[in-house]
Amino acid sequence: MTLRNSLSEELNRQGNEHFSRGYYTEAYTCYAKALEYDRLTGDQRALVATLGNLGNICAVSGRRDSAQAHYLEVLELQKLLGDEKGIGTTLANLGNLRADAGEWDLARAYYLEALALMTKTHDESAQAVLFSDLGLVARETGHCEEAIQFYERSLGLMRRLGNQGGVADAWRMIGRTFLVQKRYDEAIACCQTSQSVAERLHDELRASGARYVLVQCYEEIGRLQDAADLLEQVVQMDRKYRLPKLEENTQRLKTLRTHLADQPRSWPRREVQA
Repeated sequence: MTLRNSLSEELNRQGNEHFSRGYYTEAYTCYAKALEYDRLTGDQRALVATLGNLGNICAVSGRRDSAQAHYLEVLELQKLLGDEKGIGTTLANLGNLRADAGEWDLARAYYLEALALMTKTHDESAQAVLFSDLGLVARETGHCEEAIQFYERSLGLMRRLGNQGGVADAWRMIGRTFLVQKRYDEAIACCQTSQSVAERLHDELRASGARYVLVQCYEEIGRLQDAADLLEQVVQMDRKYRLPKLEENTQRLKTLRTHLADQPRSWPRREVQA
């Protein structure tokens, strides 16, 4: 391994560490510097790794055009290398970009192309995630029954692979779909299952995600105190992890509390004596 190769590898490692902590600017700086070394060496596999990381950081930062350019370059390199498994992953990433933009037909096309390759390469862990992606597209385009079928396929694979985090996610997404259909009892049951799985994993963020959907369920059926109690926990996690919905959820909690305070108190009913 040349010095430039080793520097690129170290910069990608540092970038990944920053990325995992949510330090996107620092991560981008590392990946961009690594790319300079990879361009000089012409190492195609190193370029695939670095460009893929740059695509990911641009995607989560809302720079979809830059992310797409990086992913498309990765795709061409993967085709030259004959990396079908990698091509499937990149196609799924391109689908995610289109889903983020609300371009559901394009997202579905990318996902289905990715699924064909993932099936061919027997990449079940990637398929499990992709079925959930397809479920999102179906739900957002009004095909809720199809969405549930995709989420159930994701759930089945996650269970078989022992991916309990994925199991929690699948239950939450099924719950969200039932909520769209106003099938509240089923939505609540699914989200409570998701929350329980996440709590067993000590995964605070996944548990908070399930509670967030439960809040909407309880609001819509008039269980406002239950909604406020759960939203309080959601806001605590938003604050702890500096999540983007902190301000929105704090205001929502304030509104809920105000509404509860304005409700007339319920007094015990006294029976009239005969």
